[in-house]
Amino acid sequence: MSSHFLYLLLFVTSLRLSSSDEHSMESVPDLQNSMYLAVDGYPCIRLLNLSGEIGCSNPGREKVVVPMINFKDADEILQPSAVLVSMDEISSFFTRLQDDSHFANNVGGVLIKPGTEMQNSTKGFSPAQKFPQASFAPYKKIDYEWNPIGSGIMWNQYNFPVFLISESSISSIQEAASKNVKNKKDYISNVAEFDLVMQTTKAGTHNSMSCLKEVTCLPLGGYSVWSSLPPINTSSSDQSKPVILTVASMDSASFFRDKSIGADSPISGLIALLAAVDALSHVDGFDDLHKQLVFVVFTGESWGYLGSRRFLLELDLQSDAVSGLNNRLIDSVFEIGSVGKSSSHGFGKFFAHMTEVSSSKNETWNALKLARESLPLENIKVSPASTTNPGIPPSSLMAFLAKNPQISGVVLEDFDTSFTNQFYQSHLDDLHNINSSAIEAAALLVARTLYILATNKKELSSSALTAIKVNTSLVEELIGCLLNCDPGLSCELVKRYISPSSVCPNHYVGVILDEPSSTPYPGYVHDVSRFVWNFLADRTSIPKENTSSVCSQNCDDKSEVCIGAETGKGTCVISTTRYIPAYSTRLKFESGYWNVLPPNSSDPLGAVDPVWTESNWNTIGLRMYTIQATAYDRFVLLGGITTTILAYFAIVAVQSSIIKALKRD
Repeated sequence: MSSHFLYLLLFVTSLRLSSSDEHSMESVPDLQNSMYLAVDGYPCIRLLNLSGEIGCSNPGREKVVVPMINFKDADEILQPSAVLVSMDEISSFFTRLQDDSHFANNVGGVLIKPGTEMQNSTKGFSPAQKFPQASFAPYKKIDYEWNPIGSGIMWNQYNFPVFLISESSISSIQEAASKNVKNKKDYISNVAEFDLVMQTTKAGTHNSMSCLKEVTCLPLGGYSVWSSLPPINTSSSDQSKPVILTVASMDSASFFRDKSIGADSPISGLIALLAAVDALSHVDGFDDLHKQLVFVVFTGESWGYLGSRRFLLELDLQSDAVSGLNNRLIDSVFEIGSVGKSSSHGFGKFFAHMTEVSSSKNETWNALKLARESLPLENIKVSPASTTNPGIPPSSLMAFLAKNPQISGVVLEDFDTSFTNQFYQSHLDDLHNINSSAIEAAALLVARTLYILATNKKELSSSALTAIKVNTSLVEELIGCLLNCDPGLSCELVKRYISPSSVCPNHYVGVILDEPSSTPYPGYVHDVSRFVWNFLADRTSIPKENTSSVCSQNCDDKSEVCIGAETGKGTCVISTTRYIPAYSTRLKFESGYWNVLPPNSSDPLGAVDPVWTESNWNTIGLRMYTIQATAYDRFVLLGGITTTILAYFAIVAVQSSIIKALKRD
C-alpha cells in the first residue's frame, strides 16, 4: 500500500510542477523514467566447460536489488550490498572475498570503475592466469609465469552479478553510493538492480555436457579465415609447392564479455598481418616463387585454441573449407603474436620464439635477420628469444606442435621471457596500450621475411626486397577501425566491404549459431571475421578479364569470390579465400543439437579440451533508483491502518452525535 502511496505522491508532485517545467511528465512511463536510471555497463557472464562453471550470474531466478556502498566504506557489511570497487582496489577486494566469508556472503553484486587512469601507472592488471592455457603447452614446465601479474580472477565462479561501469555512468553511481553512507539514519537508500539471470542457473545445468543437452547454452566459436597469395588453382591435382603458413588471431578475452578489446594481445598481430599482406599484394611475380604463401586468421584461440585445432582437423578431413590445402605441404608456421608494445629503447624490438627443429628453423631465422638488415631504420631489432624459456609462449603454434612435434615454427612477439603487456586479457588493453610505429615495423619485417622465404636464394634481389613497403596510413586506419569506437567499424575501410552490425569493435569470440559451414550465412559471422575475409580476398585476388565482375552474392566460377557483396556493390575476383568454422573438436552438430564426442586419438589435445560454452539469457540490464527502507514502509503502513481505525471510530462517534441531536429536535 505504501508503494502505491509513494507513486501517487510523486505523480501529484509532478502535476504541480508541470505549469513551470517545460519537460513535464505526461504518462506513467515518463514517471518511471524519472525514477529509474539505466546504467551503461559491461557484464561478466556465465561460461561453462566439461568440469564446471566460471564467470558471473545472479544467484537465482530473480533480479538482485541491493543498496550500493563504496569498497573503502565497507569495513563491515551488515546486509547484502552492491560494492563499488576501483581498479586500484580490485586485488584487495578479491583477496578479501576469499579470506572473509562474512564479507563474501554479503556481497550482493559488484560494480567496477573503468580505471582508465591505471594505464598511466606501472601497476598493471591482468585477470588471466600466469600461464594462460597451460594444459595445451608442448612441454612439462607449466608452472612457468609468462604473465607474472595474472590474477586468474576471470577463471573463477561468482554467484553474484559483476558489471564494469562505463565512463558516462560512473559519476551517478559514485554519488549514489556516497549518499548511502551519509544517509545511514534516513529512511531512504540508493539501490542497484541487477538483471543477470542465466538460463543455466535457472535450469540447474552446471557444465557444458548438461547445458548443451538441455539447450540452455551454446558453444563458443565463430569463423576463422584463410587466404593464399597467389590464389591456388584448386582444380589442379598438381599441388607441389611447399606452403609457408602465416597466422595471427582475431579474438581476445576479458573479465567482461563485451569489453574484450585485446589491442596488443592479439590485435596488433592481426593488423601487422593485414598490413604485410597489403604490402606483398603490390609485388609482381608471385606465380614464379618457389613456395606458396598462405595466411590464416584464427578465432577462438583464447578458449582452447578452437580455431587452430579445428583448422588442423579440417585439413585431416580434407573438407571443403580447406580445399586446395594439403597438410603434408606445410613447410613452416610463422605466427605474428603481440607486436604493439614499444621497448624502453624505442619502438620495434622483437623476439623470435622458435621450435626446436633445426634446419627449417635456421632458414626462418636467417630470413628474419636478412629482412632486418634490409630495413632503413636501425631502431628496429629482432633477437632470438632466451634459451632459458621452457619453450614457445602461449600461441596457436602449440596446436600445430601437438599435431606434429617436428614442424618448424616461429612466433614473433614484443617480449622475451614474459609478457610486456601489463593488461593482458583486460579491458584496459586498448589502443592506448600500443604503439602504431611498432606495428608498422613488425608488418614490414614480416612482409620482407615472407618474400625471402618464398624466393629462391639465387633469384633474390636487394632491389625487389627494398621495394616492399608498408602503407603506414593503412595501419593507422586499421587501428581506428578495429580498436576504437570512433570511427570504429563504421570507418570507410570496413564499410567498403561489409555492413557492420555494431560500431564499437569487440573481439570476444561469441557463440557459434546453427550448423557450421564453409559458406555460412553472413548474419551468423562476426563483423571482424567478415571484414578480414573481404580484406584478404581483395588483397590476394586477381581481377577477372573480359567478363562482367558485378555480383550480389556468389560468382559463377568456383575459383572466384564476391567481395563487398553486403554493400550491394559486389565484385567477382579470382581468390582462394575461405571461412573455416572454429569450435571445439569435441563437438558435433546433429539433427539441430550439439553433442559432446569422446576424446579421439587423432586429436592429441582433445583430452584436455575444456569444451567452452556460454549460458543463454533473456535480458541483461543494470539500473539504479531510490527506495524507502522496509522499516519505514511498515511504519507508514501501520500509521495508515491506525489512521483508518481512528477515522472509523471518529465517524461512528460523529454519526451517533448527529443522530442524537436530530432525535431531540
